[in-house]
Amino acid sequence: MLQSEVYQRISEMKNKMSKSQMKIANYLIEYSETAPFLTASKLAKNAGVGEATVIRFAVFLDYKGYPDLQRHLQDALKRKWTSAEVFARTTDATDVPENALKEVLSDDIQNIKSTLQQINPDVFQEAVNEIISAKRIYIVAYRSAMSLGMFLQFYLDLVLQNTEMIDQADGVSEHLLDLTENDLVIGFGFARYTKRTVEVLKYAKHKGAKTLVITDHLMSPLVPFGDKNLLAATEINSFIDSFSAPLSLVSALITAVTRSEHIKVEKRLGQLEGLWESFDVFTD
Repeated sequence: MLQSEVYQRISEMKNKMSKSQMKIANYLIEYSETAPFLTASKLAKNAGVGEATVIRFAVFLDYKGYPDLQRHLQDALKRKWTSAEVFARTTDATDVPENALKEVLSDDIQNIKSTLQQINPDVFQEAVNEIISAKRIYIVAYRSAMSLGMFLQFYLDLVLQNTEMIDQADGVSEHLLDLTENDLVIGFGFARYTKRTVEVLKYAKHKGAKTLVITDHLMSPLVPFGDKNLLAATEINSFIDSFSAPLSLVSALITAVTRSEHIKVEKRLGQLEGLWESFDVFTD
């Protein structure tokens, strides 16, 4: 018998469920080892209900949304699945490429909506202020999350001239030795989380530097080391993470920072245009 908070909650609420909600509940219980890895759209298809019903079901159980419910379902398994196992549980060999296109893009839309709903605007503004006021900004993002870190680093350093990525190389960048309370370390991490990211953030806190974490859930091991935490949904029906929502969040941060520092940024961009023209960087 399943013993966990999420399944206990489902059991206690069964007498208040509609027929559609009962279909979802029964499917989650019957397929407890595979259902936690399904996106809202895939769960809806398998349970024979609408995607909106799945999302409302999560709220009905008093979770913040489907990603929140999904994480609790995954945690109920009490083990970490390997990429190969997740791939096996989320792959339908009979699907055609067109289904993947529609499914993934639909899930990305939902991830962005979920992210927008769960981010506190005040925390976002505080994160923007930390970026603007930081003397130096260091970004830690390993493995697939490196793509997000490099995007943020490129634009922040372009306009602020104080941002660098922490390279893993032989261990960790020696630049961390000079961290001060005036610096900001931005850490990216999504399941499955890398130990090195946690170690860098822990070190940054020890040095007294400010920290900003961009991750996927409050249960992320990065969260305890973030002065500010911004959560972005990343779940799609695949063994990979979807970075559509985190990338939108990063774009929002860059846009908010540059708008807040518009005089400085406008001057900087004007100087850069002259440089780019001199070196014939772009095509006509």
